[in-house]
Amino acid sequence: MNSQSDVSEAERLADPPPVVINRVMVFAIVALTLLMMSIDSTIVATVLHALQHGLDTSVNWAGWTLTAYSFGFVVMLPISGCLSEQYGRRRVFLGSVVVFTLASLLCGLAENVFVLIALRALQAAGGAGFTPSATGIIVDHFGDARDRAASLFGSIFPIGAMIGPIFGGLFVSYWTWRAAFLVNVPIGIIVIVLTLRYIPRDPPRREEVHLGMDVPGMLLLGGGLLAGMLAATYLGEKNAHVWSLGFVVPLAIALVVTWMFFRHIGRSTHPFIAPRLIYGPNFGAVNLVNMVFSGITIGAVALIPLYAANRYGIGALDAGTLLIAQGIAAIVMSLVIALVLRRTGHRLPIYAGGTTIAFGMFLLALTPDFGVPPYAWLAGAAFLIGAGMGTMNPASRNAGLQLAPKQSSTLAALRTLSLQIGSIAAISITTAALTDSTDPDQVQAWAYIVVALVLVATLPIVSRVPEHHGSW
Repeated sequence: MNSQSDVSEAERLADPPPVVINRVMVFAIVALTLLMMSIDSTIVATVLHALQHGLDTSVNWAGWTLTAYSFGFVVMLPISGCLSEQYGRRRVFLGSVVVFTLASLLCGLAENVFVLIALRALQAAGGAGFTPSATGIIVDHFGDARDRAASLFGSIFPIGAMIGPIFGGLFVSYWTWRAAFLVNVPIGIIVIVLTLRYIPRDPPRREEVHLGMDVPGMLLLGGGLLAGMLAATYLGEKNAHVWSLGFVVPLAIALVVTWMFFRHIGRSTHPFIAPRLIYGPNFGAVNLVNMVFSGITIGAVALIPLYAANRYGIGALDAGTLLIAQGIAAIVMSLVIALVLRRTGHRLPIYAGGTTIAFGMFLLALTPDFGVPPYAWLAGAAFLIGAGMGTMNPASRNAGLQLAPKQSSTLAALRTLSLQIGSIAAISITTAALTDSTDPDQVQAWAYIVVALVLVATLPIVSRVPEHHGSW
């Protein structure tokens, strides 16, 4: 009897007491971090002209501060997802914030454009870890509320995209372009302090065998993505052609290296990304839907101000405010769908959102009718597109996560990577078509029609997205 009592007492002492989690604070920390990243993605573009003159450099090298960030972000995304699975979400989240904050400080102090470009790549390496690790934290600690918490992510990014240009304009007008980077420092410090206080430590690893990091797989994926982005970047340059060596060579390298990557993970015993998460049953459909409906749409929306200026002569400030209508609609619909997603399931919001986005794209291409002013017409189309994005984003995010919650960090990284690839493709192809065109406004109008047709053609794929009702 005493022996059984001793065993029971030993088991009780061995089990750690349950951790009390302040979910409101945890979500606030995660939201603040994602907001910081979202603001950074738009604010730097706003201060680019001032940055060019402040560092006495050319517009091409100033533009590389954006390109270097995109390179670092896309290459590091899947790696950061793997690191989160391997070493813990909190560790990677905290490390990412530290790297991003320190790099932001150094960016703000940089006196040389080449140093700034290198620091932007470092900043991207930190920022790439935010979404995968933050998603993992939500999945780990929010229980049956994790689907709704993850759905709310879709309302955070549009907020940052709207206020980033506003902050950038204010900084350039009343302070300095350096503030676009320095503003991240106090936010980052606050996030670090709150993370140490409120986000629980990662549980001890139970695996007895420490799996390697699959360095060859990482290098192959990173090399393929980098070569692909170089090809896309070149295609957007003036006088670039699809038969130019500057496009053909990196594209060929990207295709070969990407094939080698898929061949490698198919044969590797412990690939850092399981093939089924990329193109396996259910996962492949979700990734394709994310790339087309979210990624391509994001790229097309980013070019709306340019379209407004070229076709209707709308000023830069007014053209920029068109994205506010899109952002407000996305925020509102994301919040609404997050509340009803358990009833609707995943497919209905994706169908409805995708159809609404396609209709909005068609409206962008059409000439304003019924006496509606061009600005109001474009704002209405942008609002519809935002409403469609807000409707489908919670569902498309949860559709993948609920399939493998324990690999939520990797799935979040793959989703963001799909969005980036779709966005880059849309922007590079459209800008390449505009480069030598004598009628750019009509070319861009046709580009929106093509995007709408691609969305409609992709709708049947939604039937292969795994359906789910309730929490997961």
